[in-house]
This record gives sequence, structure tokens and C-alpha cells, in this order.
Amino acid sequence: MDIKSVYFIGIGGIGMSALVRYFLAKGKVVAGYDRISCELTECLATEGVQIHYEENVSLIPSACLNKETTLVVWTPAVPDNHAELVYFRTNGFEIQKRAQVLGTITRSSKGLCVAGTHGKTTTSAMIAHLLYQSHIGCTAFLGGISKNYKTNLLLSNESLYTVVEADEFDRSFHWLTPYMSVITSSDPDHLDIYGTEEAYLESFEKYTTLIRPGGCLVIRKNITLQP
Repeated sequence: MDIKSVYFIGIGGIGMSALVRYFLAKGKVVAGYDRISCELTECLATEGVQIHYEENVSLIPSACLNKETTLVVWTPAVPDNHAELVYFRTNGFEIQKRAQVLGTITRSSKGLCVAGTHGKTTTSAMIAHLLYQSHIGCTAFLGGISKNYKTNLLLSNESLYTVVEADEFDRSFHWLTPYMSVITSSDPDHLDIYGTEEAYLESFEKYTTLIRPGGCLVIRKNITLQP
């Protein structure tokens, strides 16, 4: 697919906005919808992103209406009956969850993926900072705005490494192909999705099988998990 434009449904989320900045830096036309305006969406607008706050198909920019060249990215927080999501599905657009897009990126680079109930953003930011300030470098999609970089995206055109948070919500981290992974913790969470602690831990165990041959797993001692 020759992607020329990317449209985000739920553009103001912290994870989505890092991808927004990534595609913007790649020279794509980027636009999207969110329910409310916030400091983050206002920042994205000043960076050149077209954003609207009304669930209305007629507000989708014309540059994002060609299904041959437009990628649509959405977050599971958006309901399936969202008018714009329904429009794109009905008209045969390529639609991917945020995690799927990150999965594509980790397959084409060496993904350093940080999973765990707690500590993903802090650990990812530390790894990204160390690499970014070294001769190795990295691209990093962070789950928060770094105070020293004032952004949630670090970019490198030369480095082979990509730092991402491996989010267990909705089993999103199963889309990733880590080269290396850190698991910080495995306290039960999102039981509205998983149902039981056993199912939650099984999801983490499946995630560890996705690490590439020759890669490695760094895991905290005494964690309730059998990789």
C-alpha cells in the first residue's frame, strides 16, 4: 500500500499522538477525530495536523478519502458504531488498530518492547534516553510526554532500534514482534477483558513467545509469570 495520508480516530490519546507525529515526520498528510479538544490535540494542530471534534463524516479531509492511499488508525476506546469508523469500514479502507501499526514498525526494526502492569512508561523513557544519547540512537514511542524532550516521540533515521510500550490492554501486545523485551510486573489488571488472573498471565506468556529467535527477555525476579 502506497500510504500518502493517515487518518486517526481517537487522535488525542497519548499512544496515538506519538504515531501521529511519526507519520507527520514521514511527510504524510495526517488528520483525525477526537471527542474533545485538549492540550495535546492543540499541540498537534500547531504541528500541522487537521483535527475536528464532531463525529461527522463530512468533516473528514478530502486528502483522506482515497482508500488506495489512506491508512485509518483507530483505538479500541472508540465504539464500533462510531460514524466515521463505520464509513471507512463500509467503503473498504485499510483500517488498523494502533497496536497493529506498532507491530509493523517492530517487524521492520529491532523492537525493544517494555511490558508490565506498572512501569512501562518510566522504563521505556529511560531506555530511550540512554540509547538516544549514545552512538546507537533509537526511535521511541513513549506513553507520556518526556520532560527533557517535551514530546512522546523520538526519531532516528539511522538507528535500527525502536522502543515501544507493549500494552496488554485488549491483548494489544500480541501484535508486536520484539527483538528484546522487558517485563516489569504482572499484577492482574483489565479483568473486564481477561476475566481471570490466569487468563491475564497466559496472555503475558504468549507475548514472550513472540520474541524473535536470538532476542532476549529481561524479567524481574519473583514475578508471577512462566515465560
